[in-house]
Amino acid sequence: MERSDRGRHEGDAVTVTRTRAASTTRPPPMYNELLHNDDYTTMEFVVHVLETVFCHPSPVAMKIMLSIHHRGVGIAGVFPYEIAETKATKVMDLARGAEYPLLCTVEPD
Repeated sequence: MERSDRGRHEGDAVTVTRTRAASTTRPPPMYNELLHNDDYTTMEFVVHVLETVFCHPSPVAMKIMLSIHHRGVGIAGVFPYEIAETKATKVMDLARGAEYPLLCTVEPD
């Protein structure tokens, strides 16, 4: 029995290793969290929402609130879809609980 694989006997298992191409993961698509201005929601409440739900420091929350007030709509944050939807629901629940008509929507970035 002349073969080039001298150390093996008939019936031995042969293991062949193959390298896989490196898989690349893509980051999830991002969504803008928009707060809409209205005539009833107080500026203080909007700042409170920006600080508590979106974790903005007070000066940043104030700047975003003023932008929303002057432009009619503003971006409170940018998140993956599930997080954006959860935050929008939380904002709407807080607003309804405080009897404000504050609107929070989600749109693709």
